[in-house]
Amino acid sequence: MSTRSLVHPSLLPGLEIMPAFAFTPEALPVVRQMVNEGIAAQPVPELPVTFHEETIEAPGGHRISLRIFTPDQRTHPAPAIYQIHGGGYVMGTAQMGDIGNRYLAVATGAVVVAVDYRLAPETPHPGPIEDCYAGLQWLHANAKALGVDAARIATKGESAGGGLAAALALLARDRGGPAICFQTLIYPMLDDRTGVSSEPHPYVGEFCWTPESNRFGWGALLGQAPGGAGVPAHAAAARAENLNGLPPTFICCGALDLFVEEDMEFARRLLRAGVPTELHIYPGAYHGFDINVGSPLVETMARDFTGALRSAFFG
Repeated sequence: MSTRSLVHPSLLPGLEIMPAFAFTPEALPVVRQMVNEGIAAQPVPELPVTFHEETIEAPGGHRISLRIFTPDQRTHPAPAIYQIHGGGYVMGTAQMGDIGNRYLAVATGAVVVAVDYRLAPETPHPGPIEDCYAGLQWLHANAKALGVDAARIATKGESAGGGLAAALALLARDRGGPAICFQTLIYPMLDDRTGVSSEPHPYVGEFCWTPESNRFGWGALLGQAPGGAGVPAHAAAARAENLNGLPPTFICCGALDLFVEEDMEFARRLLRAGVPTELHIYPGAYHGFDINVGSPLVETMARDFTGALRSAFFG
């Protein structure tokens, strides 16, 4: 059964340009190359933002790249957004967020720091989340030098990056810091059990990120088949038994996205834990629908999350 008839009309063009990947260990290098070439080919907009890159040493001895975008117009000190890219835990780079991060810095007045964490399956859990944690620690430690208010550091992640952002909030809470004032989860990949259920949602996951893709991504991260027992919450945030003490949260997802039910359930549980939570579900939207630049639905989503971030920073 096709769900194409349910797609919002303004999002149909994206279906023609969005590649359909069949993930296998053999195909993964080719998929990564295609994604990276597409990222490199995108023109960078001229915006009042200064860019520089830092390379830091992680506790494991390897080095991590951080891409930093500082808006010309900002408060002193400024808030900061720690951004984590998507890619199903198996592909993508921090560079894929360069365009969006420039716009985000201008729209919010925040310094945006994007972390280039290691990917699975070469680096399974806990490697990716530990890289994200190391970058967050660096941001807090260097806040003054960056002109950043360490009390106003938010996280933002898309898809697998949203899953890592949610797991990072749990990890920071459990380790006693560094502080996160707000988390922004854009169609986050939170639950390894999605796509494994015997009763799957019949109207989601046809486009961009399928149940088959989901099983591949989670299997690569976990080093085992997804959906089984013993998966730690710092790998799959939906597995956390206790959501108390997490920062205020914004979550959004498309109604046709494979992740819609897990994201709704995570929002429900956050609310039950007393965490201020804002949830948006966009009708007719599939995973990665913001590829459709100029769509009114995409513009609505951007207004929603930038507005939430500005409210978190400035009240």
